[in-house]
Amino acid sequence: MNTRLARLKDEISRRLDAISDPVTGKGLVQAGRVVGLEASEDGKVSFTIEAPADAVQAYVPLRDGAEAAARAAPGVKSVIAVLTAHEAKAPDAGGIAGVKQVIAVASAKGGVGKSTVAVNLACAFAKLGLKTGLLDLDVYGPSAPTLLGLLDKKPARGPGKTLLPIEAHGLQTMSIGYLVDPDSAMIWRGAMATSAVRQMIDDIVWGELDVLLLDLPPGTGDVQLTLVQRVPLSGAVIVSTPQEMALADVRRGLAMFEKTRAPVLGIIENMAYFETGGQRSYIFGQGGARRTAEQAGVPFLGEIPINMALRESADAGAPLTATRTDHALSLRFREIAEAARGNIERLNKPAPRIALV
Repeated sequence: MNTRLARLKDEISRRLDAISDPVTGKGLVQAGRVVGLEASEDGKVSFTIEAPADAVQAYVPLRDGAEAAARAAPGVKSVIAVLTAHEAKAPDAGGIAGVKQVIAVASAKGGVGKSTVAVNLACAFAKLGLKTGLLDLDVYGPSAPTLLGLLDKKPARGPGKTLLPIEAHGLQTMSIGYLVDPDSAMIWRGAMATSAVRQMIDDIVWGELDVLLLDLPPGTGDVQLTLVQRVPLSGAVIVSTPQEMALADVRRGLAMFEKTRAPVLGIIENMAYFETGGQRSYIFGQGGARRTAEQAGVPFLGEIPINMALRESADAGAPLTATRTDHALSLRFREIAEAARGNIERLNKPAPRIALV
């Protein structure tokens, strides 16, 4: 972020903190009510005000006042202030109801095949006999409906405002793409995206699951931090390609998980090579993700090559690991799943629950 935008965000934070929180009496920022503050070069500002569910009405006029205060800041052209309400939770509350382990699948950079890996990795966990769920939280470009062959499916309603996951290929699945047009999701700004992913986490009735994989949006911004702060993670898997441009973002992703004290279960090198006629071509470089893992002191989970069958199965909405269980890559995904599961036990760290600030 450049200096001008940093100063603008600081000025908006100062103005918002001058507004008193009705519950605590502190400024809105100090009270932790303001999340997902974003500011762009063209003067567009967005943020979320998170109110306690039992006092949300008191925050409706406050939201309007906060929006006006932000709009009055020099250089601001427009403001989107989203008001959300969440039930208060005890500090030692567990994770997502009914879910034993939660694994984030992250890439820090787009275009590395993270969602294809996440779907096949989820199917691999299911093939290991685990009750598995997949939550596609990539609000900027949800891929799960395509990868799972569920483009025309809509989730059923559960009790209250909850939603029931859609079952496919042995998985319980949910995606922002089931609910909105993907083209609309891609233009959401920070506060709107943050609000959407919070609702996706809070409003799904998963039932009993051994493991839930979260397909995170690419990057390491406020949306990603909100996710890893809100959900107690058993660990994270980072997907990268071998080239240096992607690896620089991997290092930022590692720093994000270190900051939130979520254990990194390992790095997967996707598009590692292309093999034909017994010869391998390292199109994007060789071994970069492995070296990055070694340098960072985190596990390396394995390589996934560029493969026609993997691409065809993704386009067809029939995950390779679920539909061609004897394929060499299906076996590799299961090996990676076993290694990631073993690293959860080996690291033996309690799943963190980090208070938002």
